[in-house]
Amino acid sequence: MRLLRGGPDPRIAAQLEAERILQQAREQADREARERLADAQEQAAAERDQILADVRGARDDLQRAVDRLDRREASIEDRGRALDDRDDKLNREQDRLQQRTEQLAQREAEHDQRLEEISGLTRDEARTHLFEEVEREVSEESGRLVREAEQKAKDEADARARKIVATAIQRVASEVTSESTVSVVQIPSDDMKGRIIGREGRNIRALEAALGCDLIIDDTPDVVTVSGFDPVRREVGRLSLSRLVSDGRIHPTRIEETVNKAQRDVEQIIRDAGEEAAIEAHCSGLPREMLDIFGRLRFRTSYGQNQLRHAVETAHIGAMIAQELHADVEITRRGSLLHDVGKAIDHDVEGTHAIIGGELARRFKMSEEIAHCIEAHHDEVELRTVEAIIVQMADAISGGRPGARRESVERYIERLRSLESIATSFEGVGQAYAIQAGREVRVVVDPREVDDLGAMRLARDISKQIEESLQYPGQIRVTVLRETRAAEYAR
Repeated sequence: MRLLRGGPDPRIAAQLEAERILQQAREQADREARERLADAQEQAAAERDQILADVRGARDDLQRAVDRLDRREASIEDRGRALDDRDDKLNREQDRLQQRTEQLAQREAEHDQRLEEISGLTRDEARTHLFEEVEREVSEESGRLVREAEQKAKDEADARARKIVATAIQRVASEVTSESTVSVVQIPSDDMKGRIIGREGRNIRALEAALGCDLIIDDTPDVVTVSGFDPVRREVGRLSLSRLVSDGRIHPTRIEETVNKAQRDVEQIIRDAGEEAAIEAHCSGLPREMLDIFGRLRFRTSYGQNQLRHAVETAHIGAMIAQELHADVEITRRGSLLHDVGKAIDHDVEGTHAIIGGELARRFKMSEEIAHCIEAHHDEVELRTVEAIIVQMADAISGGRPGARRESVERYIERLRSLESIATSFEGVGQAYAIQAGREVRVVVDPREVDDLGAMRLARDISKQIEESLQYPGQIRVTVLRETRAAEYAR
């Protein structure tokens, strides 16, 4: 009764308060659980949408690939039908030619028979008589030409002698058509390939558009290949891609900035390389525009030989030969240094590199003698000066010496031995020598076994055998020498 009069029991109040707090906690926990569940559902929905988008993108890429394959298959089928039509046409033409050949052979036989009846000589007798007449006329004409050449050589004296010496030692320089067209960029991991490609290929499209080169991303681990015929663009691509991979930020805006900076850096490298090469070759005072083009050869090679180093070496060789032959050393030095300058832009300008180089020299107000040395070093223009011949010689010496290009000494010696072995395998050959770094084979024959006509046939047969048996750059000249000596004693 006292408790009721004094108010509620404290223990009951505390229990009620505890139940109230517990109820609030439960309600708070329920709210947080519902919020977390909602967040998880939203995140799962977002991830599902992303996955569905990736799947749709992959499905679209696959469909495009299938479409390309379908178009390629249709193109191949069209080409196959065109080739079949061409084969049918060629077969019909071959049949017609065969019939025509048979008719001509029959008419030739009738004509020969009529000639034999008219002349009273057989075919073999007529051939022998004709050869004797031709041999007598050729002998008389060759003797007259030799006497005139000897008299002309005596009259021209020193100037003619220098030109004969230069012509005698010049070597035929072969055109180089094979060179590297790819550059390789190392990447830290294959994950970087996806970043280079970008979402739906936007990064790789931006790179190829900015560089003007193709990026090849295949299954090769940790490697991306930059492909293109212009070596300067490949160098810009290699430098830009290396910087983007190192930086890690790869997106179209960053790509454009990096490529522009790489282009400026490569242009500076080209300018410095041209100036350093001119200084090393002792060719001061060359036009700045010419040096800017000439420096591009730093990024071009032929059979492993760097074209800028080849140009400097050719300048030194040409200057030494010009001094020995009392020719103009400065013209020879500058013509030798710039003889391949056309290769720096022959991907962009129509024509051969020798003709392009001569036009560049004239455009930048260089002397006509230097322009002639450049344009004539591959015999596309007739050689008119001793200096032009020396430039051609120096180019051949630098490019053809053992070790200058990507060919081991063992393979070089083996090729020379093979050339000599092929030549000596023919009947009537006494000796054979491979000279001019394997670009010429001189064959000495026994005059008692091989006549003049046989010498011409032998040269043709040896050249065909070399073509079938060996692989080599450029061309190989086969020269057959037949010499008859007569000796008597005065008593």
